[in-house]
Amino acid sequence: MQHQTDVQNSWDQILHAFKQFNRWELFAAIALMFVNWGLEARKWQLQIKGIEQIGFFNAFRSILAGQALGFNTINRIGESAGRAAFLHEGNRLRGVVLSFVGSMAQIIATFVMGAIALLYMRIFILDENTELKGLSIFWLDGLIYVITGGVILFTLAYFKLAGLIELLEKIPLVAKYRFLVEKLEDFHWKELTHILVLSFLRYSVFIVQYILLMHLFNVAIFWLDAAALVGVMLLVMAIIPTVTLAELGFRGKLSLLLFGMVSTNAVGIIATAAGIWLINLILPAIAGSLFILGVRIFRNSK
Repeated sequence: MQHQTDVQNSWDQILHAFKQFNRWELFAAIALMFVNWGLEARKWQLQIKGIEQIGFFNAFRSILAGQALGFNTINRIGESAGRAAFLHEGNRLRGVVLSFVGSMAQIIATFVMGAIALLYMRIFILDENTELKGLSIFWLDGLIYVITGGVILFTLAYFKLAGLIELLEKIPLVAKYRFLVEKLEDFHWKELTHILVLSFLRYSVFIVQYILLMHLFNVAIFWLDAAALVGVMLLVMAIIPTVTLAELGFRGKLSLLLFGMVSTNAVGIIATAAGIWLINLILPAIAGSLFILGVRIFRNSK
C-alpha cells in the first residue's frame, strides 16, 4: 500500500512539474548533448590529425555516425568503424586503431571519477540505515582498492603508449600490420593530456545532465550525492557489457538500486534514466543514421 502511494506521489510530482512548463532543465540537458558530442568531435580531430585533417563539422558528423553504427554492438564498440567511414579510403583502418586512444582516455576518466564516487558513497551515503543491496562494505572496500590500482596502471600505460606499441611490434603478427599501429607511437604527452582533459570534461557534462533531469523530475537528492551515485552508475555500466537498445532496462534497475537509497521517487528516477538514454544515445544515433544514409547515397551515385 505504501509503495502504491509513493508511486502515485511520484507521478503527481512529475505531472505537476510539466504543468508548470518550467522546462529549462530539459532544454539545458539537450543543449549539453551538443556540448558532449562536440567535445568528442574535438577528441576525434586530435586522434586522427596524424593521418588526416578534418573540419569540426565533419568530425561531429563522424561521431554521430559512430553512435548509429555502435547502436547494436556491445558497449558500442562499433562506434570507431562508423567514425572512420568518413575518412579517406586508405585511412579508415588506421582511424579505427587511432580511436583506441580516445577510448582509453574516456575509460580513465570514468574509472578515476568512479573510484572517487565509490569512496564518497562509502563515507557519506552508506551507513547502518542505508546499505547497497548485494554488496557488503568489505567487498566495496576491496573494489575501491582494485579499481584504484587498476586505473593507476592503465593511466601509466596510456602515457607510455609509444613504448607499449614498440614492444607489441616485436610480436610477428603485430609487426606484419605495423602500418596500422605505427601512428600510435607519435602521440606526444601533451596531446594525450589534451585528449584526457576533454574526456574529463565530457564526464562532467554527463553528471550535469543527470542532475538537471533529476531536478526536472523532482528527484530530491543533494547534488554531491547525486554526482557520486551517477559516477558509480557510469562505472558499473563501463564494466558490464550492454547493448544500447537493451540498455534502458539495465539503466533503470541500476538507477533504482543506487538512487533508491536516498530517494523514494521511483518514477522520477526511472524517468531520469530514460531521459538520459533518449538524449545521449537515441537522438544522436538517429541523426547519425541519416548521415550514414547520406554517405551511401552519395557513393552509390558516383
